[in-house]
Amino acid sequence: MDSRFDRMGMGGPLFIDVTWHPAGDPGSDKETSSMIIANTAVNYCGLETVLHMTCCNQTKEEITGHLQKAKRLGLKNIMALRGDPIGEEWEDEVEGFNYAVDLVKHIRCEFDDYFDICVAGYPKGHPEAESYEADLRHLKEKVSAGADFIITQLFFRSETFLAFMKDCQAIGITCPIVPGIFPIQGYHSLRQLVKLSKLEVPQEIKEVIEPIKDNDAAIRNYGVELAVSMCRELLDSGLVSGLHFYTLNREVATTEILRRLGIWKEDPRRPLPWAVSAHPKRRVEDVRPIFWASRPKSYIHRTQEWDDFPNGRWGNSSSPAFGELKDYYLFYLKSKSPREELLKMWGEELMSEESVFEVFTCYISGEPNREGHKVTCLPWNDDPLAAETNLLKEQLEKVNRRGILTINSQPNINGKPSTDPIVGWGPSGGYVFQKAYLEFFTSSENITALLKVLKTKKYELRVNYHIVNVRGENITNAPDLQPNAVTWGIFPGREIIQPTVVDPVSFMYWKDEAFALWIEQWAKLYEEESPSRMIIQYIHDNYYLVNLVDNEFPLENCLWQVMEDTFELLNCPTEQ
Repeated sequence: MDSRFDRMGMGGPLFIDVTWHPAGDPGSDKETSSMIIANTAVNYCGLETVLHMTCCNQTKEEITGHLQKAKRLGLKNIMALRGDPIGEEWEDEVEGFNYAVDLVKHIRCEFDDYFDICVAGYPKGHPEAESYEADLRHLKEKVSAGADFIITQLFFRSETFLAFMKDCQAIGITCPIVPGIFPIQGYHSLRQLVKLSKLEVPQEIKEVIEPIKDNDAAIRNYGVELAVSMCRELLDSGLVSGLHFYTLNREVATTEILRRLGIWKEDPRRPLPWAVSAHPKRRVEDVRPIFWASRPKSYIHRTQEWDDFPNGRWGNSSSPAFGELKDYYLFYLKSKSPREELLKMWGEELMSEESVFEVFTCYISGEPNREGHKVTCLPWNDDPLAAETNLLKEQLEKVNRRGILTINSQPNINGKPSTDPIVGWGPSGGYVFQKAYLEFFTSSENITALLKVLKTKKYELRVNYHIVNVRGENITNAPDLQPNAVTWGIFPGREIIQPTVVDPVSFMYWKDEAFALWIEQWAKLYEEESPSRMIIQYIHDNYYLVNLVDNEFPLENCLWQVMEDTFELLNCPTEQ
């Protein structure tokens, strides 16, 4: 689900919404509950989210508890609905609410203006309403009770919505009304939705669909054409400023419609170099340690209990309260690939440490492994290489072949425009800067040689380093354990922003997670005591985690020369 959120989020939606299913324990902590899915969208995918909430089968106290939990999780938007009855007929909720208007009043009474409230509108009238006019009056009551905007039920003709919009305006409804668009994607899903919504499919649509009802591709193509045509008519009317799509968890058709309308626009520029959260208390956050660059969801998870977030500078984090990471099973923290795929990529059977070097090298190079499978992720990077990392591909491939197992890196950048499609971030008209950074696991033998190189006059002032093993034994030349800004930007009319730092204290928290991933995501693919598992266990127990920063960002990156000098020293054992 979070992968789908990430894909849909690329088009920049104003918000997404998550439905509430009374039979599915929607307010619980289960990872499939409405509450946790909405929490994931907001906190881990950075998407503004509207959580549906119904009156169905809930007491007033239970609803209040769900709303308090939603607020605690950073959710700020509620779609207040009566909900569909669990049986054939609606049964009065003696200790709850029987109408959406009562839920709206309750939210405003208990939570004032904290939540933005959305309510449902019915362009053809609610099926249980006495009349279309009576339903409009009920809608106005919901707005008067405190609703901020309206999303409509689906409809099949643009004129249906436009007539409804004018009728709403005529009785004094002035809040935004967003049309609900349902792209027809299959015969059975259409029948099911029509049954639930008690709508009648127009005859001209039936005549097209019936002959092709067993051809999903044909129905989907027709649904896209129909939706594009209807959306164009709505947008051209001048009365509609946005569209709400009922995707049924299938994003392909909606994405295609938005592309055809020219609304889907992927902006390669990022507000910051890392994935932001939409939680209200994190809105000021603009500084993070670089270590979690490829695991932003883990960073958010481990800092979710913080009350304040760094803004402007990281400061001296002498005791950052990073939560322990034990929940590797959570769907937003584990790999998106199933076990079978991971084994194909990382090896059904490992023969030696060099087998592991090969996995890392294939990930960097993009070349298939010996069994012909491409390595598209690692435990520390669950996505293919970022465009920025591709700038270092040749050098990274070379060092990984020799046992420098890289998990994070960035090139040095000296004043590239903030609009640069690869390294740019922040508003237009700015310039971005980076110090070269390299983070990797390697053997104790390599560490001995590396330290000799780093302590030579050539590098002792230029390169900051931090080296640590799984037991926490560490060596660093970071002065007074102060953070080192490795990314910053200069923008018109603003102070310098430094969103990424190498912080020695945070590194010690990151190393626990970085080492644990060897076991939790890789070693556990194999049987206990198997040779493959023992190889991963050996690396976990004996290798070191290293980060290097080249402070001379205007000059050519020296970290590759550090590696060359280390390899040269290793090849001359008499000098060691």
